[in-house]
Amino acid sequence: MLTSGVILLAGSLLSPEPGLIFWTAVTFVIVLLILKKVAWGPILTALEEREKGIQSSIDRAYHAKDEAEAALRKNSELLAKADAESDKIIREGKDFADKLRGDITEKAQAEAQKMISMAKDEIEQEKRRALNELRTEVADLAVKGAEKIIRGSLDADLQKKIVDSMIQDFSTKRN
Repeated sequence: MLTSGVILLAGSLLSPEPGLIFWTAVTFVIVLLILKKVAWGPILTALEEREKGIQSSIDRAYHAKDEAEAALRKNSELLAKADAESDKIIREGKDFADKLRGDITEKAQAEAQKMISMAKDEIEQEKRRALNELRTEVADLAVKGAEKIIRGSLDADLQKKIVDSMIQDFSTKRN
């Protein structure tokens, strides 16, 4: 058995044999050709399809990114335009309100001046009317007093009575 142990060591993989190398190489080439025909074609086709799918996804992502950026720019422009327009509308509204306030104030002042003027005119007319009435009454009283004085005697007691009666007449007419 010892000899057989040596034989086994001599025929191991550590000592190459030319026939074994040839048949191993032939088998490897045959397996390689079979794999090329059967497995590599579909594997390479699947890898190419996957590469195309990934490239298509990347292209779509870039396209979507470009569209999103364009939409964002457009929205930003629209927002800026809307802000400018709202500022313009607010400014116009304030200007209109200021103008309207000025017009209303001006009209109110004109109306107040008109009312004051009318009140002054009315007061002046009432004052004139009262003065005219007073003059008329004073004239009538003076005439009546003179008439009574002329008719009666001119003593002091009688004059005093006449003046007192005129005052009483005047006070009764006023009430």
